[in-house]
Amino acid sequence: MSVAKQSWCYNKKWGASSQAATALAARPAAAATAAAARRHVQVACRQQRGQQQQKQQQQRDVVVRTAATEAPVAVPFPTAALAELAAELSAAADVQQRSRLLVGYASRLPAMPEAARTDANRVMGCTAQVWVSAALGADGRVAFSADSDSELTRGLAALLVEGLSGLTPDEVLQVDPACLGQLGLGTAVLTRSRANGFLNMLEAMKKRARMLAGDLPRFPSLLITADGTSAQGAFAEAQNKFLQPDQGVVDTLVAQLQAKRVGVVAHFYMDPEVQGVLSSAAERWPHINISDSLVMADGAVKMAEAGCTTIAVLGVDFMSENVRAILDEAGYSHVKVYRMASDAIGCSLAEAAESPAYDEYLAEAGATPTSLHVVYINTSLKTKALAHKAVPTITCTSSNVVQTVLTAFAQVPDVHVWYGPDTYMGRNLAQLFQSLANLSDEEVKELHPAHTQASIRALLPRLRYFEQGTCIVHHLFGGEVCELVREGYRDAYLTAHFEVPGEMFSLAMEAKRSRGMGVVGSTQNILDFIAAKLGAALEQPFPERLQFVLGTESGMITSIVRKVQGMLRQAGRSDVAVEIVFPVSPEAITTDRQAGAAQVELPTGLSVVPGPAGGEGCSLEGGCASCPYMKMNSLQALLTVCERVGSPAGEALLEGFKPRPYTELVDGKTMAQAGCLPILHMRGFQKGGKLPDALVEDIVSRHAGAN
Repeated sequence: MSVAKQSWCYNKKWGASSQAATALAARPAAAATAAAARRHVQVACRQQRGQQQQKQQQQRDVVVRTAATEAPVAVPFPTAALAELAAELSAAADVQQRSRLLVGYASRLPAMPEAARTDANRVMGCTAQVWVSAALGADGRVAFSADSDSELTRGLAALLVEGLSGLTPDEVLQVDPACLGQLGLGTAVLTRSRANGFLNMLEAMKKRARMLAGDLPRFPSLLITADGTSAQGAFAEAQNKFLQPDQGVVDTLVAQLQAKRVGVVAHFYMDPEVQGVLSSAAERWPHINISDSLVMADGAVKMAEAGCTTIAVLGVDFMSENVRAILDEAGYSHVKVYRMASDAIGCSLAEAAESPAYDEYLAEAGATPTSLHVVYINTSLKTKALAHKAVPTITCTSSNVVQTVLTAFAQVPDVHVWYGPDTYMGRNLAQLFQSLANLSDEEVKELHPAHTQASIRALLPRLRYFEQGTCIVHHLFGGEVCELVREGYRDAYLTAHFEVPGEMFSLAMEAKRSRGMGVVGSTQNILDFIAAKLGAALEQPFPERLQFVLGTESGMITSIVRKVQGMLRQAGRSDVAVEIVFPVSPEAITTDRQAGAAQVELPTGLSVVPGPAGGEGCSLEGGCASCPYMKMNSLQALLTVCERVGSPAGEALLEGFKPRPYTELVDGKTMAQAGCLPILHMRGFQKGGKLPDALVEDIVSRHAGAN
């Protein structure tokens, strides 16, 4: 099964935008002056924020269905003007007449001045170039303007300009996207790509309405071009500082690695200082790999095969344990493995799987006939070994978890699947399958050929997930942070790791299925998504600026920068740029309205306000998406380990840097060997596209054998 196929569920467009009807707020009385109107809007926005958030949550909970499976729910048009345009289009006799009407709308749309056709006004996600701007009149109502280099797209923009101008900012924010599907355009005119662009125009207008209210939150961000990077905000500046490493440090590290045959495997979530040096060193020493946790162990084996005698692991403890165990299984027990600290390098998620609560969860699974435990790779070998002893267990990653679970239900129709320990991933799985249960059989089969709508519905009661395990980094992407993303970045590309809370998961999924603007998956899936969108932009002859909200640990920015700059330089494009936005805690940022004169102007024309001096709230409690445990893997620690390798005295000092040995026996095997079995089951699944026969036999027979 290819990675592309495995991640279909994250990237497949499933249907139209939300069909939940939104009642329009009553228009406020007109103010006498523009200043008074702005104050009135700001007060109204504050008063209605709670009501809007509740309404938005209700909309997120609505299952999105495609037009093929269910007729759209009728929603009211926000203005009489838009209703009249809809009536005119609906009365058109055929596609040609509707197209002529769009061209007519385009002809009466005032041309946008060249000075307004800027990156700040560009609409992302449109095949053609589209610009949208807005102004607030003295009566407190919005006047939109737009333009496009495509005549039909310009006609669509004209529909929105004529149909939405005259609303208050708050009324614009409440426009239900479903009304666009009721305009009578038809799929022959409103093709899939054009429909995505149409919805993205609406989202851009909503963002500009929020800007006019002076209530737009701004997160720190990093702008990437072929020539370099620039940061806005203290947190982004800290990330940017080390993207161009000290070449003297790189020289020192490379010399040590080459002389002592040391390979380095590091996780995407390392500090940018470490990643910057490693990325530069990798150009001269090939045995350096920055990747997801599973690939780290694979990389270590390849390095051992190439002659490396020592592997330095930059990650949390379960990663170094996995590297040690996989090397042993591959016949490289003589290769030394070192962590970057003598103290424990923990992980809140892995620790949750070693709690009494998880023991009880596994005991319940073990007592349930025909059960399979799907355990996340980000757990210790101890967890995997003891889990497999309690109940048949297979490891999964965020890239293959969906296919693993669906394949299990297909191969063993009455199986009970117990996922853990990541609560958010488990909850997102359940939400994803509930959505699948409302798609057609054809759409379900695109994801997994052995399933139908009926089989998905049948499996839902037999899918369980642990409810007390979270990653302290991904825990950040919920509640208020997610609401700030919704308010300030409604027209950006949204990325979300499968481990994030349901709020961010829902935002990214909705952005993908309604507008082609989101992705949910592993760290590698996110990197691939950014590269794919950039690749599409590079195929166009016009300038482009893409904006991505990074819904995962900020440490992967180094890999993103190197990937993006490599593509830009290979294409020879200095007119295309990528902006990466870092969500931080609400306490760490302010809105434009709150900031007043303290604003710093962004190249986009928006503003950002530096947060607290501590780095915009970055702390162990989760002010920013940065893992404090990963940060124990410092550059100095790596240099120290390398210096000590190769001398008896030095390696004696490194005894405490070795992974946990796990000498206990589990069913006659060492705990490390027993912990490898679920990993080997996963490798068998990845290779053959089905659960290994031995695992299936274990699932169907173990409970009977126990009795």
